[in-house]
Amino acid sequence: MAKGAEASPEPTGTRPFSAFEWMLSLRYLRARRKEGFISVIAGFSFLGIVLGVATLIIVMAVMNGFRQELLGKILGLNGHILVQPLERPLTDYKEVAERIAKLKGVRMAVPLVEGQALASSAYNASGVLVRGLSEADLRKLPSIANNIKSGTLEGFDQGQGVAIGKRLADQLSLHAGDNITLVAPRGAVTPMGTSPRIKVYKVAAIFEIGMSEYDGAFLFMPLPEAQAYFNRNGDVNAIEVYIDNPDDVAELRPAILAAAERPVYIVDWRQRNATFFNALQVERNVMFLILTLIVLVAALNIVSGLIMLVKDKGHDIAVLRTMGATQGAIMRVFLITGASIGFVGTAVGLGLGVLVCLNIEEIRRFISWLTSTELFSPELYYLSKLPAQMNASETTSVVVMALVLSLLATLYPSWRAARLDPVEALRYE
Repeated sequence: MAKGAEASPEPTGTRPFSAFEWMLSLRYLRARRKEGFISVIAGFSFLGIVLGVATLIIVMAVMNGFRQELLGKILGLNGHILVQPLERPLTDYKEVAERIAKLKGVRMAVPLVEGQALASSAYNASGVLVRGLSEADLRKLPSIANNIKSGTLEGFDQGQGVAIGKRLADQLSLHAGDNITLVAPRGAVTPMGTSPRIKVYKVAAIFEIGMSEYDGAFLFMPLPEAQAYFNRNGDVNAIEVYIDNPDDVAELRPAILAAAERPVYIVDWRQRNATFFNALQVERNVMFLILTLIVLVAALNIVSGLIMLVKDKGHDIAVLRTMGATQGAIMRVFLITGASIGFVGTAVGLGLGVLVCLNIEEIRRFISWLTSTELFSPELYYLSKLPAQMNASETTSVVVMALVLSLLATLYPSWRAARLDPVEALRYE
């Protein structure tokens, strides 16, 4: 036999992921009447992927927005580092605040007097947290200065007016220019004991931060007036330090201790709000794991649907194999069929999630109007509107996870289809 006759070429099959394989895969996605049940399973798998991806993106974005809004509002009003005196009162607060404010990375240092009081009007009463700040420092707080709803801060230091939150003003039925009465438990010392201090102030300004707890509980008054009202002998309770980057608190602690040049106790925002933000992080992680199960269930539906499709197409597999189709070609056909459901479902879920996140507040208002219910009560969630902030890396991880699960779900049914022998495949008919 000639040498050339011995090297007769063997069929090598179609090129991987050729047009033939795509055409055959897409034909299997279009169900005929007798394959209606398989089509129902594929439809539910598709909807499961869409809803799973969209829900994950929406929930993660809302929780991110919730955390960022709370963090911004809490730190915008309370500062990042609290400097408190040790051993002796903080009577040299002006000098200490100036030295701290000059540090690199520090935006400002605000001396303040803080105390609790009972605020009342002719209609109602409520407990408040009174803070004494200078007008200059109060104007440096964007959460206050940029959110004045009525009244003005002009001449705040010279007068005896106070600034209150909108929720407190509504609760007490007060407007700018009205009088508010403050009652402090520790007032003047008399032979009969300490008597409560009662004083009437004019409401100079009404602000709305957007966080219900702050809008309903905070009251600001001039620093000298607060020192007199709370019996401070020329000193303050603490100095609030605002820095450029909240994550730099650990690096700035030694510099602030050195700049104080006196014994002080420092507490940063992570220590003051550790329980709250840790609870938010745990809730966020648990929610991610729970919602991932939706995508996993949808991926398992892809597995069951493809297995039934392989059994139904046993005769087609036998014909394709006898016509020269390789095991790899058969495997790729069913892999494309199953992966198409996951990939298209993920893309639709991504689009739906982004659309909802961009219009989350309008959707909330519409559903509240439609059902006549309050879906996002400010009293429970601290914020006046529903926030949503998408994170690029987090959204990418959700999409990648859905694609990987969808691809893994197709491997076993595709491998099983490729392993079918033409003679054995005819037994499925």
